[in-house]
Amino acid sequence: MKNTLKKLIPYALVGVMSGATTIGAYTYLNVKDKDSDFNYFAPKNNDAKYASFNMTGVGDDFVKAAKMTVPAVVSIKNFSNRKDRPSQQDLFEQFFGNPFGGSPRQQQTPPPNMPTGMGSGVIISPDGYIISNNHVIAGANKLEVVLSNKKSYVANLVGTDPTTDIALLKIEEKGLPYLNFANSDNVEVGQWVLAVGNPMGLNSTVTAGIVSAKGRSIDLLSQQSRTPIESFIQTDAAINPGNSGGALVDPNGELIGINSAISSKTGYYEGYGFAVPSNLARKVVEDIKKFGLVQRGFLGVIPLDLSDQGQVAAFNQQKRTNIKTGDGVYLVEVAAKGGAEDAGLRSGDIITKVDNTVVSNYYDLSFAVGSKRPGDKVAVTYLRNGKQNVVNVTLKDQKGGTSVRTKADLTVSERIGADFEPLSDKFKTDYGLNSGVIARNVQEGSEMAKIGVVDNYIVIEVNGKNVNSQKDVDKILQGYTGNVQIKFVDEYGRITTKGFKMP
Repeated sequence: MKNTLKKLIPYALVGVMSGATTIGAYTYLNVKDKDSDFNYFAPKNNDAKYASFNMTGVGDDFVKAAKMTVPAVVSIKNFSNRKDRPSQQDLFEQFFGNPFGGSPRQQQTPPPNMPTGMGSGVIISPDGYIISNNHVIAGANKLEVVLSNKKSYVANLVGTDPTTDIALLKIEEKGLPYLNFANSDNVEVGQWVLAVGNPMGLNSTVTAGIVSAKGRSIDLLSQQSRTPIESFIQTDAAINPGNSGGALVDPNGELIGINSAISSKTGYYEGYGFAVPSNLARKVVEDIKKFGLVQRGFLGVIPLDLSDQGQVAAFNQQKRTNIKTGDGVYLVEVAAKGGAEDAGLRSGDIITKVDNTVVSNYYDLSFAVGSKRPGDKVAVTYLRNGKQNVVNVTLKDQKGGTSVRTKADLTVSERIGADFEPLSDKFKTDYGLNSGVIARNVQEGSEMAKIGVVDNYIVIEVNGKNVNSQKDVDKILQGYTGNVQIKFVDEYGRITTKGFKMP
């Protein structure tokens, strides 16, 4: 037995020494070298987390936002006679494809009782006001609204603004679900958003993404307005044909934008969508509801976008100047008696900021000013001879006024969307005309445009009476509220008579 114990003692000592060595090594590595790359025995760090993304919280937010948003987003069907519409390709088709399949050129006239265009809209009040895009409702003879519960209504067009691509509709119903406008100025690049609409004929579709940019311009609205305002929220939430006019909401289900366009070579989603910011959309809607038309302020300047190399190069070549490209807007001309002139701005000044909005290009300026009303004051920061200055400018409307206007205050030209210039006697003699005026500045989407009149067409008669001047047209239509009959000559010499109801 003793011999056996003697044999085991060396092994026991080795075991004790090994254990002590292990404990010593653990203590040494844990205390003396805890910053080492080989610190296998580091204590637990309570602040550390695995890099995998837990979607549970975000998922709950998305579900809540979707439940709030879907009932307030509607489908809009545009019924129109395409033969009566301008030949220019519709914005809806250009940027959202053909809802009936095929390219726009291949499109056939839809069968009777079939819509010629489809989009989305957002209910913004329980009594049936709906916001959408101007290009969704353009040229419509009838607008049908279908709720998420499949109930259908014929909508009335309250008003529209091609400059921002916003339209306001109304259906006769009460107690409807609706969305609140959020403050789009608080939207941050990188935050989660949901796009809700009716793409590809699939009702009540929700897609998610992030805000990938703010204040984006894509030179889209210049096709329907001479004074476009573009400051889109850019998102990578999937948007496709039919989403136009739908809602862009934050995870709280609040409306931060109206989906309007996509950047795509195919007409389908390729990664980027664009929405009108809610602050701008809300201002347009409030104006239409309160005044019947949009109240928009103007500086009274002719601008040159210094960020556009092509524009600057063309201007330098034409005027033989040497203006440098960069950020800001160069004032080519300041209108007489406009707000800018009254405040002391002059040609050659470079506007760099309006209130808190940094002006890097023309669209920054148009958004900062165009979202204001006549009579509003803005602080304009500008450079003159390299020196920075700040001046307060009182904005005016296009007629030079500083007060708000209603439809009753509009001129005949503003109501029907065209100006008129007299024809020379020689022209009348050469073409065998007894009367006529030349149409000028025909506004896209106006009553004159809807019946096919464009710039340089000759209007011979209005309501069966010869017209030879702007005054003749004004005399016939001033205060008139019935149907208007226009006889005009197109570029091929064809005489056509069409009409509309005086707005």
